[in-house]
Amino acid sequence: MSTHEPAIEVDGLVVRRGRDTVLDGLGFSVGSGDVVGLLGPSGCGKSTLLRSLVGTQLVHGGSVRVLGEPAGSRQLRRRVSYMTQSLSIYDDLTVRQNLEYFRKILGGPAQDTQRVLEMTDLAGSAQELTENLSGGQRSRVSLAVALLGAPEVLILDEPTVGLDPVLRADLWAIFKGLAADGATLLISSHVMDEATRCDRLLLMREGRFIADDSPEGLLRATNTETAEDAFLALIASDGAPSPASLPALGRHRRAAAAPTHGVKP
Repeated sequence: MSTHEPAIEVDGLVVRRGRDTVLDGLGFSVGSGDVVGLLGPSGCGKSTLLRSLVGTQLVHGGSVRVLGEPAGSRQLRRRVSYMTQSLSIYDDLTVRQNLEYFRKILGGPAQDTQRVLEMTDLAGSAQELTENLSGGQRSRVSLAVALLGAPEVLILDEPTVGLDPVLRADLWAIFKGLAADGATLLISSHVMDEATRCDRLLLMREGRFIADDSPEGLLRATNTETAEDAFLALIASDGAPSPASLPALGRHRRAAAAPTHGVKP
């Protein structure tokens, strides 16, 4: 659970794309050691927000600070890790070679490779070429890269998309273990049944938050029994649902698309 010191502080964040406002004055903070879920349909601005937190997104207003430093600062390079949706591990390298490559970029200790192999249950696959792995194993490799250097903050963009329930549960067990050791995790998802695994939920719609609460508090506030029903109730109270948002939410909840995760060092 969190300490009083915030790991992430966002105030009045604005991001525009052309004439469109993608993020409209967002503000929130995340305490150290929290597992916070960022949920919402595809296209609502989740990835844009996460890129803003790691300093790879051009912002047009507001402030973003991570561990007390401006987002993207050089001082945060080894303290913050970002796992993107797009795959950025190398298919023609083994699992161990991938980890060794990224470890050397980060300047981490030699024993770090074995540490993350064991943490992600990949030690038995260390000599396998990444291209020969299953989708779930490739997801673990991406996560293993993100864990190099024992970062204090992990920004994970839909790390479980396309995975079956067993593999999702395995990854969430890892996430919870990291938080128990003091790491802060902000995890985006459009898989609404993952909401109950988080300490706190930020629900997004069209570039703004429509809820910020614990899973239990969200269900109480909306008098619903599931996160998806709560989200739909909030949309209904927020105004007429957009044609694109609701179908996307239901479709992604049930589909099992090919995973596209990776890690950007």
